[in-house]
Amino acid sequence: MEIIYLDKRIAVVVKPAGVLSTDEPGGLPELVRKALGEENGCIRTVHRLDRPVGGLMVLARSRRAASELSRQIREGRFQKGYLAVVHGRPEPARGRMEDLLARDTAARRTVIAAAPGKDARPAALEYETLDSREGMSLVRIELLTGRTHQIRCQFASRGMPLAGDKKYGLAGDAYDIALWSHKLRFAHPETGEQMEFIQTIPDIYPFSLFSAGDFADK
Repeated sequence: MEIIYLDKRIAVVVKPAGVLSTDEPGGLPELVRKALGEENGCIRTVHRLDRPVGGLMVLARSRRAASELSRQIREGRFQKGYLAVVHGRPEPARGRMEDLLARDTAARRTVIAAAPGKDARPAALEYETLDSREGMSLVRIELLTGRTHQIRCQFASRGMPLAGDKKYGLAGDAYDIALWSHKLRFAHPETGEQMEFIQTIPDIYPFSLFSAGDFADK
């Protein structure tokens, strides 16, 4: 378990791909408690990454810290940045995606809703294409809303599925989903200090097509 930052109120860690974000056996909070040697320590999930997605997450170490971070998320003051490899090349190279998203509970998928409704929620993100090689593109993404499978659904619906995404993408991709939690920015729940953390992409395919150092400060 890689711990990037730790104090008495928060822990910023790199979630391994394949690990659940939630507090259950084998989930990220349990792994963090083991790493800290605090079997019964207070470690609370305040935001999530899909199970196959890795990268930066912040966990709260008190109920009050969890409440404050959750408030920042609700108010849109908690910024989350991602790097993804998608099939194809986005046009235009920089832009915004806005959709109404709904959940198909039977298929456990997020879908684009044709019209507003009680189960259709607005979703928005901004993206920038950083590089394109071998029919794929490295894209920087800032989430403006936090819907389930939002990035995966919005890009796939435009014919640019994330590389390795078996649910929304190409079944023939013989590698894990290329989506990485790259950047977090939020106010410290106790001091109010603005905090920013950046984690470069892992050196695995298809991220390895691109130079991690070129995008470390994006």
